[in-house]
Amino acid sequence: MADTTRITVTLPTEQVAELKKLTDNVSGYVAEAVARQIRHQLLGGDLRRHQEEHGTFSEEELSEARSSIFGAAEADGPASAA
Repeated sequence: MADTTRITVTLPTEQVAELKKLTDNVSGYVAEAVARQIRHQLLGGDLRRHQEEHGTFSEEELSEARSSIFGAAEADGPASAA
């Protein structure tokens, strides 16, 4: 079991009500959401540093990345997701 630290978090009442509808394990749900946000921010930082060192991503690179992440159906860009 991973080490844990107990903290107090204040959330809007409406969010807590919706959260309790989604899960019986509020701590686990919040821990996963925090982990996802940390990964997102770290990846964003890595991508910014890469572009600072190597220049802006080309359309081909972006297309390849979309294809790898979302599959061929999403590879053409955000318009295909609409």
